[in-house]
Amino acid sequence: MSFSKKTLFVGMIIVLLIGIVYFNHKNSNSNQSSDKSGGNHSVNKEEKNDQQKAEEYAEKMKPKIKEKLKKDDIHHFVNEITFDKNVSISPMGMIELTGYVNNNPEKFSFDVSLRYETDKVESIGYSKDLADRFENWDDFDKEVKEDFLNSLTKEEREQYLRDIGELK
Repeated sequence: MSFSKKTLFVGMIIVLLIGIVYFNHKNSNSNQSSDKSGGNHSVNKEEKNDQQKAEEYAEKMKPKIKEKLKKDDIHHFVNEITFDKNVSISPMGMIELTGYVNNNPEKFSFDVSLRYETDKVESIGYSKDLADRFENWDDFDKEVKEDFLNSLTKEEREQYLRDIGELK
């Protein structure tokens, strides 16, 4: 290679490297936003969009979740369904939300898992107390129900029987 070809070749490489550094720097600045204190913090736009999609999908699915709760509520115990505000995305990509029934989050809570855009409730888990209110005792021997009722205090037993409609 002659001197002028080497110079031209090195010049092209330098221009190429400067262009790469410039566009890389420009793109990294577009992913940062300034806060009111003057500092910069990075915003992951894709993560924010996924979270927004998850929240919108969870909101769309709430009627189906309520329908599933009412279907499982064979004793017509549920009067009111409340959803917590937080919606999260699990490491497996499931949309997770929680809630409770009858204004009692400590006792009657549930957890829901949704798979994005399937339009079905993937799974729903109930706290022990809520699951007990959904129990179909016709599926068990009479002794099993009696053993369960005997494990409760008198007040708990009476409340449980009221909750499932067997005591007024």
